[in-house]
Amino acid sequence: MGFFDFFTQKIGIDLGTSNTLVYVSNKGITVNEPSVVAINTGSNEVCAVGENAKAMLDRTPKTINAVRPLQNGVIADFEITSAMIKYFINKALNKRRFIKANIVICLPVGVTSIERKAVEDVAYDSGARKVKLVEEPMAAAIGAGLPVEQAVGNMIIDIGGGTTEIAIISLGGIVESDSLRIAGDDMDVNIKEYIKLKYKMDIGLVTSEKIKMVLGNASKDYYDKKHRARNKSKDNEENTDESTDNYTQDMDIRGRDIVSGLPLHITVTSDEVREAIIETVNSIVNAIKRVLERTPPELSSDIYANGIYLTGGGALLKGLDIYIEKETGLKVYIAENPLQSVALGAGKICEEM
Repeated sequence: MGFFDFFTQKIGIDLGTSNTLVYVSNKGITVNEPSVVAINTGSNEVCAVGENAKAMLDRTPKTINAVRPLQNGVIADFEITSAMIKYFINKALNKRRFIKANIVICLPVGVTSIERKAVEDVAYDSGARKVKLVEEPMAAAIGAGLPVEQAVGNMIIDIGGGTTEIAIISLGGIVESDSLRIAGDDMDVNIKEYIKLKYKMDIGLVTSEKIKMVLGNASKDYYDKKHRARNKSKDNEENTDESTDNYTQDMDIRGRDIVSGLPLHITVTSDEVREAIIETVNSIVNAIKRVLERTPPELSSDIYANGIYLTGGGALLKGLDIYIEKETGLKVYIAENPLQSVALGAGKICEEM
């Protein structure tokens, strides 16, 4: 180990559209916060980053603008992204001075060379000593514990906020892939537009995200399975959690009547939310089918035997695994830590740098 290695830290970053996770060598994931920055529009100074900035979304005065500097997995604003990464790195390193970092950053498969260069520039501008860029599905597969180095086909689907990454991996490389600029954030917009069209009520994207997390589902079979499990349960009388045991689920929400401009209160159901997001879900499923169609026969047989693995926040959408199984005829598994798989994979890669 050289003298300067004592002042070098290894960091893996999952730079997501919705959330950024930072893995620090020998410590694990030390930062997991929204990729949001609040800017003072007058002085152009950063007011808040992460959780504090997200709390300001749709609630700020005209002098403060809360923004997401990443759009669809790529940098939309260089300076704000640089400020955000610097903040997260400083937080991960406890603001220790003189510490440089070797950084692994995960990117969508479909990014251009210009977009890759922009990410590298931001990392170096944030104080990185060395930078390594890694495809998100590869990091997700490593973080999920798949045998990526073996001569076996592994299919991974990482559904984040801004992108959906689909890849067939074998012998440490990506054989086939597809990168969609469609993911969880689109579902939030779907819900917002559905409620606006059906109930003439306007809600914010923060509220849409909450509705998705509570009521979002891709398959009615999810609730049917829960109902059957409830009927078989011996202590079913003590189980009163309606959020998991009813055929459907509902939620009270508040917003603004777009006709009168006054506050409005309605109740939406899980069936309505499924109707709102199903087009986005089908776009993801169709992309999965396209990748499977392009997969070499030998690897297809491996995937048939081993199944498909889901990571990312989208993997937590109720019934998504059931819906994909029904559409593809393949077994679908959800990674043990779907929200952290990419960051954990980046961490394992940075440990070996």
